[in-house]
Order: sequence, then structure tokens, then C-alpha cells
Amino acid sequence: MSFISILPTLLFIALGLVMFGLGLSLTVADFQRLLQYPRAVVLALVLQVLVLPAVCYGLIVLLGVPPLYAVGLMLLAASPGGVSANLFSHLFGGNVAMNISLTAINTLLSIVSLPLITNWAIATFAKTGQVVPLQFGKVLEVIVIVLIPVVVGMWAHRRAPAFSARMEKPMKLFSAMVLAAFALIAIVKEWAALSASFADIGPAVLLFNALSLGAGYFLPRAVGMDKSMATAIGFEIGIHNSTLAIFIALSVLNNFQLALPAAIYSVSMYIMAPLFGMLVLRRQGQKAPGS
Repeated sequence: MSFISILPTLLFIALGLVMFGLGLSLTVADFQRLLQYPRAVVLALVLQVLVLPAVCYGLIVLLGVPPLYAVGLMLLAASPGGVSANLFSHLFGGNVAMNISLTAINTLLSIVSLPLITNWAIATFAKTGQVVPLQFGKVLEVIVIVLIPVVVGMWAHRRAPAFSARMEKPMKLFSAMVLAAFALIAIVKEWAALSASFADIGPAVLLFNALSLGAGYFLPRAVGMDKSMATAIGFEIGIHNSTLAIFIALSVLNNFQLALPAAIYSVSMYIMAPLFGMLVLRRQGQKAPGS
């Protein structure tokens, strides 16, 4: 049995655990908190749903990304913020409460936006029918995979708050380790495919990562938001849920090539995000974490 044949099952389990860990950190108050920052929420959602896909499309056209990789990159752009965004935001002085709230609302919103953007990308770039569009049943499958573990985690948080408090940080660390481990395993196992495709998709992935982080931070600052809020939005917009993108590419759309942009991104973000954080800290005139 090859690694690729069991990867969808492993991703299913990993994604469920990541979403459960997210649920452990969520309460109804997190959603209510969004009402206190309407301008920040609207800006973050506009960036996530409209600006980033438009930027991604521009990079695809500018760099001449091949069709299947173009669909994979748009799938990544349509994926909501990842759990790692909360970790980086905490590490570099962001408003973590806003991160948690935005992650929750972005995850729910992506239930609609992700299939729409992905199917548009398939129709636009993969015109020869190499990829099967997301059907209603597959969209429902994604909803179940994302929502049920989150709801169970929120239920556990409410019924056993002491357990939830003990498990919150370990689950966040576990989530980050799972994301990194799957990325590294995929790279080791499929090094030939990744190295062959890097010239076609690597520059676009790295540029998209940098532009996502930059837009998420500098646009909020440009409209007068404080630095902790801008830092939170920067990481939320710049750290996508690559595990979800890989899962959809492999398990829902059954195409390994579509997963390559997200696989490369899931490694690059662990390099780009700390560099971005250090840049933000220098601009804030703060000391590095732990110093």
C-alpha cells in the first residue's frame, strides 16, 4: 500500500483532530466578540474572500502557471485561515481573540466560498475536463469534516472547561506539528514530483504567501487599525489551512497535482510567517519573543 493511497485517510483523521482542537478554544462569546470590531471583521473577510483570490488569479496570469497548478493555487487561496495563525499571532503580539473569532467565521464562510471559487477556477483554467467540479455531495462531505469536529470541540469546552483548558495549548501545538509533519512526509515521499513542479508553481506559491501576509497587515494599518489588530489579521489572512486544501485535492477531487501548491505552501509558510513576524516586531519596536 503506497503512501499516496492512505494519505487521504490520514488527512481525514488529522483534519478532524485539528478542527476538534479549534473547537476546544471556541465559545459563543467568540462569535459575539466580532460585533465589537465590525470594521476589522469586514476588512478581514473582504481580504479573505475577494482580494486574495483576485491576487492569486493575477499571479497565475502574470507567471503563466499551468492549468492544474492554477486550480490548486486557487483552491489554496479559497481555504480559510489555519490554526497555526493563532500560534504565530500569539507569538508576535497579535490580538489572538480576533484570530480565534476570524478563524471560526472564515471556516464557516468557506463552506460556501471555497466550492464557488474552486469550481470557477476549474471552469476557467482546466477547460479540458481534467478535474471534476465539486458536487453537492462532496461539498456536504467537506461541511461534515469541518463542522462536526468543531461543534464537538465546542461542546467539550462547555461541558468540561477544565479539560478544555488543559488541552487547548497541547492541541494547538499538535495541530501545528501535524501540518508540518504531513508537509514534510509528502515532500520526502514525492520529492521527484515536487522538485519537477517547483519551477512551475514554486515562485507563485512564495509570492502568494508573501502578498497574503503583507496585505493582511499593511492594509489594516493603512486604514488606521492598531498594530495588534493588524498583526492578527495579517497572520489570519497569510496562514491558510493547507491541510484542508490538500484533503480536498486528494480525497474530493482525486488529483495529486492539485495538492502540490498546498504541499509547497505548507512548508514555505513556516519560513515566511516567522520572517514576517520579525519584520512586524521591528516595526513595532518590540523585543523578540523570549528575549
